[in-house]
Amino acid sequence: MNRVLLTSLMFIFLLLFIVSPFAALASLMIVLLVSAFLLFIRNIFLAIIGDG
Repeated sequence: MNRVLLTSLMFIFLLLFIVSPFAALASLMIVLLVSAFLLFIRNIFLAIIGDG
């Protein structure tokens, strides 16, 4: 359950970095956002299944 919360926080912080007006590496942040989203979905799926 801690991994799900940590991934959720990382996902939220990455969203904040992308929409911030001072994001210098916006394209790299979009790649990080996609990978964090996939990791987030995977961790949610594993939490539902109960593999922990």
